[in-house]
Amino acid sequence: MIHADARRDALQRWLATQLRGAAFTLAPASEDASFRRYWRASLGDGRSYVAMDAPPDKEDCRAFVRIARMLADAGVHAPQILAQDLEQGFLLLSDLGTRTYLQELSPDNAAHLFGDAIEALLRWQLATRAGELPPYDEALLRREMNLFPEWYLQQHLQKTLSNAQKDSLENIFVLLVKSALAQPAVYVHRDYMPRNLMVCEPNPGVLDFQDAVLGPITYDMVSLLRDAFVSWDEQRVLDWSVRYWEKAKRAGLPVARDFGEFWRAFEWMGLQRHLKIIGIFARIRYRDGKPEYLEDTPRFLRYAREVSRRYAALAPLARLLDEIP
Repeated sequence: MIHADARRDALQRWLATQLRGAAFTLAPASEDASFRRYWRASLGDGRSYVAMDAPPDKEDCRAFVRIARMLADAGVHAPQILAQDLEQGFLLLSDLGTRTYLQELSPDNAAHLFGDAIEALLRWQLATRAGELPPYDEALLRREMNLFPEWYLQQHLQKTLSNAQKDSLENIFVLLVKSALAQPAVYVHRDYMPRNLMVCEPNPGVLDFQDAVLGPITYDMVSLLRDAFVSWDEQRVLDWSVRYWEKAKRAGLPVARDFGEFWRAFEWMGLQRHLKIIGIFARIRYRDGKPEYLEDTPRFLRYAREVSRRYAALAPLARLLDEIP
């Protein structure tokens, strides 16, 4: 806590310089699963800004700065970088407000809000250029999925897999990697979910994009519709997916020509993400001391079970999930 307070003090001094001595108050702006912290700097005249504190020994602001510019160039509403000190790990950003999709979504407005989110996603994907972002390659896909046995099974459940179970899980990983790498590659936000979308003008404002990669075209849609913190019935998920697929085809994006093929890739991509996030939530609990994320693990286990039961090739994972608590 002493270190955290010291960083806040340093951030406050830096902001005083950037705001040219104007009086301001500093309050937490949002929670984050990483080591980054966000503060809202409010001035007496009604203006407000968001300050990012990213300890440089744990986080790198350069990707955030670069991708914010790429999003803006693509016509996506991302925070403007108003000032930066990469050595200290401080950024001063425009304020996109306090209304997240997660807070605002309801059955009545979901179609409108998700419609806007899909339009923004299409603009981002259409801006894809080779060589601009790191690839979502086999090494990264596997590193993410390995969080599931390492942190959830071993660390959280204290479960040691038998050799047969290890082989079964490895075979599933092979299938999921093959499916992901077979998809056309576009810009992938990598956490395009309601918690990271803001209701604002133009809508939506997009946050938490610093881990963007070049990867599978279904990834961001499955992040949006099968989220960590809110679930929708399958009919709605199918309807939004069809709408995205039709718009993407008309826009010239390289989605599968057959929706059934797109849907299968969507579901298998979601399963890779679900396994990753179950592992991440356990890691956040045991490594970072943030237990609250584990409360949403059952949602992802349910996603994983439902998908793995729908496809014969994934049935061994369904059995494995039934064998663990």
